[in-house]
Amino acid sequence: MNQMAQGVMTLVEPDIDETTRVYRKVTWRLVPFLFACYVAAYLDRVNVGFAKLQMLGELRFSETVYGLGAGIFFIGYFLFEVPSNMILHKVGARIWIARVMLSWAVISAAMMFVTTPTLFYVLRFLLGLAEAGLFPGVILYLTYWYPSDRRGGIIAMFMTGIPIAGLIGGPVSGWIMNAFAGAGGLAGWQWLFLIEALPSLVLGFCVLAYLDDGIQKAKWLSPEEKALLAQNVAADAATVTAHRFRDGFTSGWVWLLCGIYFFFIMGLYGVGFWLPTLIKGAGVADPLQIGLLTMLPYGAAAVAMIAVGRLSDAARERRWHIVVPGLVGAVGWLVSIRFSTDLVVAEAALTVATIGVLVTLAQFWCLPTAILAGAAAATGIAVINSVGNLAGFVSPYLIGWIIDTTKSTSLGVYTLAACLAIGSLLALTMPKRLVNR
Repeated sequence: MNQMAQGVMTLVEPDIDETTRVYRKVTWRLVPFLFACYVAAYLDRVNVGFAKLQMLGELRFSETVYGLGAGIFFIGYFLFEVPSNMILHKVGARIWIARVMLSWAVISAAMMFVTTPTLFYVLRFLLGLAEAGLFPGVILYLTYWYPSDRRGGIIAMFMTGIPIAGLIGGPVSGWIMNAFAGAGGLAGWQWLFLIEALPSLVLGFCVLAYLDDGIQKAKWLSPEEKALLAQNVAADAATVTAHRFRDGFTSGWVWLLCGIYFFFIMGLYGVGFWLPTLIKGAGVADPLQIGLLTMLPYGAAAVAMIAVGRLSDAARERRWHIVVPGLVGAVGWLVSIRFSTDLVVAEAALTVATIGVLVTLAQFWCLPTAILAGAAAATGIAVINSVGNLAGFVSPYLIGWIIDTTKSTSLGVYTLAACLAIGSLLALTMPKRLVNR
């Protein structure tokens, strides 16, 4: 009888090579496209950091005005993120992600019409409201396709959209601001907002034609492939106790993850909003050269994110793959400010800081997806991302205020380093039995 049972199990268990082939097929279908959407989203979110190099002087905005405007994006983001993920869970990813992308493309382009601090604040708030839901929606969407032991590398691949947006966006933004300055009576920073909104607009329509809501609606999968994927996702979800909508709000682990993520986001937007400024402070004046110098930190971070993601999946270990890069990134921030006038050393230190920040963030998302499933994942992921991203409001405003008050970036960068270190150490409080999957 036991031999017969073992024989049956051999027949129904998928071949390892076949499983690898199917997941490779899914990955090639989904990840490059979602990655492109995230690149466009992140570019539209942080290109204000490059526009700042011209628009502050032309519009006579202070650093505090810029910091508040850059950060107020996250108030709108915070308010609509949980409802957005709940809607996505109900109506499906295809329609909702398309809605997200099309609405933010229009608002991002409208940034070219900013003339007053009030209009700057309003459009940044609306941009956050429009974009809310893309990132947590995609993280949720990936849980529909991949079990937890495969998500480290996949999430890292998706999140390389952040450094690639910097890698592409730096030189492109600098070139647009130089090449189009004065064309049609518009400033370079106005052309920047208009031109960089176009990819999001095009991709928004592509989502409607290309994306599937889940495994069962994917016409490019055979019935056997669908069964294999669905079986793996179901088996993985069975090991998670938090499944209900309310679990995403009431779990103590969710709120601890909110705090950890808040500190990590403080470090992230130090990169996104201030990297061009820090490079300029090292003695580089030309916007195009500044853009080119941002390529090294972002390019190195993209490679590191994928490498560490694969190591994390192979080892089934999550916490130290968060903590070590986070502490290394904090050291990078400190060195960058200590040698802020030495371009070579500052650039190397900023590269280390950027690697640390982005690797840590990518690995962080292995934690909530390991402890939440189903409806709880829809709410919990959105809660973590929305609360954590309030740091996107605090970080640029706080640093802008510090720069205006102290006439120096040093204290602001020290704050970023401290936040990254605190978040990394807090990650060690998550029990191994919950997150190392």
